[in-house]
Amino acid sequence: MFKGSIVAIVTPFKKGKVDEKALGDLIEWHIAQGTNAIVPCGTTGESATLGYKEHYRVIDFTVKTVNKRVPVIAGTGANSTDETVEITLYAKKSGADAALLVSPYYNKPTQEGLYRHYKTVAEKVDIPIALYNVPGRTAVNILPTTVARLAEIKNIVAIKEATGDMKQVSEVIRLCGDKITIISGDDFTTLPLLALGGKGVISVSANVAPRAVSQMCSFWMKGQHDKARAIHYKLEPLNASMFIETNPIPVKTALALMGKIQEEFRLPLCEMAPANKEKLRKVLADLKLI
Repeated sequence: MFKGSIVAIVTPFKKGKVDEKALGDLIEWHIAQGTNAIVPCGTTGESATLGYKEHYRVIDFTVKTVNKRVPVIAGTGANSTDETVEITLYAKKSGADAALLVSPYYNKPTQEGLYRHYKTVAEKVDIPIALYNVPGRTAVNILPTTVARLAEIKNIVAIKEATGDMKQVSEVIRLCGDKITIISGDDFTTLPLLALGGKGVISVSANVAPRAVSQMCSFWMKGQHDKARAIHYKLEPLNASMFIETNPIPVKTALALMGKIQEEFRLPLCEMAPANKEKLRKVLADLKLI
């Protein structure tokens, strides 16, 4: 299930609450556009500001709406191992196909602490698990040697690599071989990661251009590298614009400009600066998305 274009879907809000109508419409659009799997409650889904009940409801709603048409990979990571186990158990009970676990943030565990964290969750919850390595947000890097240790655990099956470091990606693949699937966690690295042997991307840009991201991955896997490369360069301005302010501010703003959701965030996230919003609007217009 960890292949192709996997969208880290936004959580739409309306008057302070999760907008289930908009979320359902987004899910249907993604399936129609060729998205290969859906990740609810990831970073892009503003998981950090969802309450427990909201987090569980978004997973439940996504699983029910998707109805087995594509895999659902629920974001269930936390900076407490016990809390991660609790949320991951719920995702399994809800019917999610797999879980995406961000490395514990703020408390900065050692490599041994990271290993024991993921090992504990994997032993307590029998569900396919993807590690999520994003040092820019968590302040800790899951080193390739630690990934190799974790790849020996049967239900740890993938890693979302968001370091932007292709040398690290290469080392993970060298050490792990086919014991773990590696997927991009940064849209701008998707194509080079595929070239190294990765299988896809958990994408922010796919929220806005799902068909293009899906086609890029598909073309590469079919050996149509020139076509994949052309889409990569076409998407580069969009990929860059998704991070001109903190994710998911730009992507939610883009979807609002496209008429897909309300332009609403949870504090401490807030609306874009006007100048950046105009830059984003131009990128969307150039790609004929608005």
